Amino acid sequence: MPKDYQAERPQWDKTRIQALRRHLKMTQRQLADQLGTRQQTISEWEIGLYQPRGTSATLLGIVAERAGFKYNPGRGKPASRH
Repeated sequence: MPKDYQAERPQWDKTRIQALRRHLKMTQRQLADQLGTRQQTISEWEIGLYQPRGTSATLLGIVAERAGFKYNPGRGKPASRH
């Protein structure tokens, strides 16, 4: 994987994950179903117990891109691309 691609990948921390889920207007269970994981996993990410890595982080990026999700931490909420 090229270095520049890796640099562009967002860090999926608890705030960004919750912001994405809210942007999608999904429950934790719905997002878990979309990603092929458990609702408990989404909960653990959102409370900061764990962070997604590997395939989960990649899938979050794909879902975010398709949903037009762009996280702006300075603004306190995500901005949509439309």
